[in-house]
Amino acid sequence: MLSLPARLSLSIYLAWLLLVLTALGGLFWWWQAGRAVEVPDAPSARIACVSYAPYRRSGESPFNSHRFIRPAQISADLRILSEHFNCVRTYAQSQGLSVVPAIARRYGMKVLMGIWLDRNRRKNAREIAQGIANVRAYPQVLRGVIVGNEVLLRGELSPRDLAAYIRQVRVAIPASVPVSYADVWENWKRYPQMAAAVDYLTIHVLPYWEDKPIAVKHALRHVVRIYAAMRRAFPGKRVMIGETGWPSAGRSRRAAVPGLVNEARYLRTFLAYAQAKKIPYNLIEAFDQPWKRVQEGTVGGYWGILNAQAKPKFSMRGPVTEVPYGWLLGGLAALIGALLFALVGSWKSAWRGWRGYLALVLAGLGSGSALLWQGRQMYLACTRFWQWSLAVVACLLALYTALSLARSVAACLARAPTVVLPTRHWRFAWLFALAFYSLLEVFDGRYRDFPLGLFALPSVAYAAWALLWHEASMPSLEQRLLAALVSLLGGIMVVKEHGQNLCAWLWLGLCLAMAVPVFASWWRVWRRLSC
Repeated sequence: MLSLPARLSLSIYLAWLLLVLTALGGLFWWWQAGRAVEVPDAPSARIACVSYAPYRRSGESPFNSHRFIRPAQISADLRILSEHFNCVRTYAQSQGLSVVPAIARRYGMKVLMGIWLDRNRRKNAREIAQGIANVRAYPQVLRGVIVGNEVLLRGELSPRDLAAYIRQVRVAIPASVPVSYADVWENWKRYPQMAAAVDYLTIHVLPYWEDKPIAVKHALRHVVRIYAAMRRAFPGKRVMIGETGWPSAGRSRRAAVPGLVNEARYLRTFLAYAQAKKIPYNLIEAFDQPWKRVQEGTVGGYWGILNAQAKPKFSMRGPVTEVPYGWLLGGLAALIGALLFALVGSWKSAWRGWRGYLALVLAGLGSGSALLWQGRQMYLACTRFWQWSLAVVACLLALYTALSLARSVAACLARAPTVVLPTRHWRFAWLFALAFYSLLEVFDGRYRDFPLGLFALPSVAYAAWALLWHEASMPSLEQRLLAALVSLLGGIMVVKEHGQNLCAWLWLGLCLAMAVPVFASWWRVWRRLSC
């Protein structure tokens, strides 16, 4: 317990301002997430074609070669999809998917049937043999056969070998069933010789995944431009958009922000344009795919028009809400946080009066909102027990840190005679965690989310404390180095995102909230010692 030094009134006002802005910012986020947003309607509730993969249950993955999808499961899926879509696109014949044409016929659906190719030639032979057999058995069901998907993008076959596979299928099936190959639009321009091997081009145009990501408000314009350019580049060849869509959750890439509202906005405007211009298309994808979160981070699992439980994520008409009842959930979380901080923060306190309670309530409102935000991110991102365990422990540590600092901040603002100073070890630990995660973001951040809700608790709490208490001793060398590192890395992330990613800016703000107090203490002590 130490006596408080005299403090400048400006620091007190800034601390109050920080607490108020944090509380209001959290409440505002949940309010806007829970409000209905007007989005242009789609021309129809029915959609021409959608990518179908049955791996929407725990443990299901195309990489699990021992997993066989039962026909009954595929039948149940296609029955649901037939209520929304006229056609499904498949990608492979293995793991039970060869039955899709037969089952689709029962529900009056068409199929864009895929034959999967990779560098395994024995597996390729089996895929092609099964694909040819299916075409011969169900030619009236098929809109086309797509031999290979993004094989050139993955670098698993040469254009020459791929063309040979395509021609092998072409000569073995009826001429009434067209044959194509599917890849990102850039690869069709990179390997124009592939056009000679196919009846039509299947291009993938995904504005979110472009090398220069496209904001949702410009996404349709980008697709229109690419489609027109591909038709000019390959005159006489029909061009189909084989994959396009928008993710409903995950990491922002520059100005391309995943979200339910943005997914609805993109799909509805694209569908209206495609119908007006009679553009053949296929959307990605039917169901959310949890297994993709392992491969592509959170965003990979949320491209579905239906969720993993086979429920539509939004209607094709009317307003869309990002988080249904978000304003209610956020308000409850903030209220619980305020009560928790008020009770725990005032327990055995050395102060009395409304200022201390108000400081605790504001800190609790912001902390409750942030923890609910982080909990939602955990729900969207975590796929394994160890991920959940690590995330929960980290959140509990963040809550403990914020509570401990809130007690000290409340005592300062209540003008208590003595205040318990927070230990430096916790600040070092959070600086280290910030630096470690920032390094991952800078060097391997393509699929990583920003855990803003988690780090908001210690970062804002230490910033508020630093405004009220000026350390008398020099921060350790390790803390000074970590403070410099997180500041540098936070700035690099903003630059990598071309200044367009709000999450990167917020992350930089959290880094500076932890680092600047260290620099300020270092400067004050150095200046005092040099005098």
